[in-house]
Amino acid sequence: MTLSSYRMQRIYLAATMNYGLGSDNPEELAYYNKIKKKMDDMKKEPLKKGIPLDWDTPERIDK
Repeated sequence: MTLSSYRMQRIYLAATMNYGLGSDNPEELAYYNKIKKKMDDMKKEPLKKGIPLDWDTPERIDK
């Protein structure tokens, strides 16, 4: 049985707000763990801030 969009939304909210799932359904647990893993991976990636500058392309510079 696949998860309904309503149940997927509820699981997503629980995962993003650091709530427990409260279910023993293996399909729901797998989806919950998948979301938690993605969130942990996103926290490990460095943020890219600022404007990238290309100094090697003089044709972009206004004269």
